Amino acid sequence: MSLISGDKKHFIYHILTGPELYKLVPYLCQLKKKKKRKDVTCKAASAVLVKTLRFVKNVPCFRELPEDDQLMLIRSGWAPLLVLGLAQDRVDFETTETVEPSMLQRILTGAPERQGEALGCQSRAAAGVSVLDIEAIKAFLKKCWSVDISTKEYAYLKGAVLFNPDVDGLRCLHYIQSLRREAHQALNEHVRLIHREDTTRFAKLLIALSMLRAISPPVVAQLFLRPVIGSVNIEEVLMEMFYGK
Repeated sequence: MSLISGDKKHFIYHILTGPELYKLVPYLCQLKKKKKRKDVTCKAASAVLVKTLRFVKNVPCFRELPEDDQLMLIRSGWAPLLVLGLAQDRVDFETTETVEPSMLQRILTGAPERQGEALGCQSRAAAGVSVLDIEAIKAFLKKCWSVDISTKEYAYLKGAVLFNPDVDGLRCLHYIQSLRREAHQALNEHVRLIHREDTTRFAKLLIALSMLRAISPPVVAQLFLRPVIGSVNIEEVLMEMFYGK
């Protein structure tokens, strides 16, 4: 299975991965005082999503699973994996109270740029996301940055998130349970080898994982994807990007 099969590449994929996204950033990102940071935020969530799915696709153990199990794990894990990717890329974000059309709506309707108004990449009012939800994500990001997680540690954490045995209906439940155990064990061994003097590091990483699992996927979708895809079904986007369906 390839990221996009055949010649039929969905327009959503082009929006999320192609230069069009960067050309349209000014429609969504116009906070003059923090333009650089906000531009990065607007692009980063889509870029991280693409990288996240590519990472998952390249995990040999994942490819060995039945397709049904793959789909269920992607559905359950895309949001925490995306937030973990934002932490790894050190992407912060801001919210605004402004309700603005999505990027797709601007593309399809040719809506003009609104002058003299600060537009944010995430619209809290439109998303209906509470301050507590936003602060939970920010707290997780700060936790990861304070621990200064390495690339290898992020990879092991992603494995622990991806192979989620708590998903209902898995055909290879015991195998997935073993894969999560292996991810935790590999993380622990790596920490003990590289950070011998830091006896609390592994516990800190587990705390970060627990914080991540408490973050609501719908909140992640509203904050980081709805401004780009509008009302398009997120699972359809994920499947299109992963399988080209």
